[in-house]
Amino acid sequence: MALNVEKAGRIARVTLDRPPVNALTLQLYGEIADLFESMSTWDDVNCVILSGAGTKAFCAGLDLHEFLAATVEDDPKRAAIIRRTFSAVRNAAVPVIAAVNGPALGAGCVLASVCDMRIASDNATFGLPEINVGRCGGGAHLGRLIPQGMLRRMFFTGRPIDANEAYRIGLVDEVVPSAELADAAGRLAEILAAKAPLGLRLGKAALNEVEFMPVEDGYAREQQYSTRLMTTEDAREATRAVVEKRPPVFHGR
Repeated sequence: MALNVEKAGRIARVTLDRPPVNALTLQLYGEIADLFESMSTWDDVNCVILSGAGTKAFCAGLDLHEFLAATVEDDPKRAAIIRRTFSAVRNAAVPVIAAVNGPALGAGCVLASVCDMRIASDNATFGLPEINVGRCGGGAHLGRLIPQGMLRRMFFTGRPIDANEAYRIGLVDEVVPSAELADAAGRLAEILAAKAPLGLRLGKAALNEVEFMPVEDGYAREQQYSTRLMTTEDAREATRAVVEKRPPVFHGR
C-alpha cells in the first residue's frame, strides 16, 4: 500500500510510502483523492499531517516511467485525475499540515502547496522541474503563496530552492532540523486537535471560499459562516469556557 493512514486522538497522519522517492503514479493520485474527499465523514479527526516515508524525499513528483509510457490520448484523463487530487487536498474538510521531510519536486511541490500549512525539515528542497521533462504545471497553486517573480524563476529555470529560501519567500511557515520535523508537526496538530471540530471545518470552508473574492464580498461571506458557527453547541461551550476560565469540552455539535 503506497498510502498509509494512522489516527491518534483527533489527529490523522497520512504518509506517502512508495520507495524510493514517493513518486506519484496515476493510481496513487486517485488513492490520495479518494482519501481526502472521504474526510468529510471523519467526525473523529480535527486535522491531518501529510508526509513522505523514508529519508530520500517528501515526494519527487510524477513517476517518469509511467509518464514515458503515456500517450497524448491519455493526457485528458490523467490531467483530470491530477486536478481532482490537488483539489481534494486543498478542499479537505479539516486543516492539512504538510510535514516536508525532503525534496518536494514538481507535483510533490504542488501537493505541499495545497495543504493549509507547511513545516519543512532543513534538508527539504522545493522545485518545479517540469520544464526539464517537457511539461508545464504547478504555477496556479504556487502562485497563491509566493511572489510572481520567484514563481517564474522556479518555473523557467527548473532549479529547486532550499528550505530557508522557501521560508523567506513564504512557501513554508517553519523550518526545523530533520530529526525534529515529526515532533514540530505534531505540536501544531495538537493545537488544532483541541479546537472545536465545527469551528475548524466551517473556518476552513470559509477561507477557501473567500480566498479569491473581493475583500468586502469575502468578509461578508465569512460573516455568514460565523453566524452559522454561533448557533452550534460548541460555540456556546467555547464562550462559557472562556468566561469560566476552564478548558472547553467540545462534542462536534
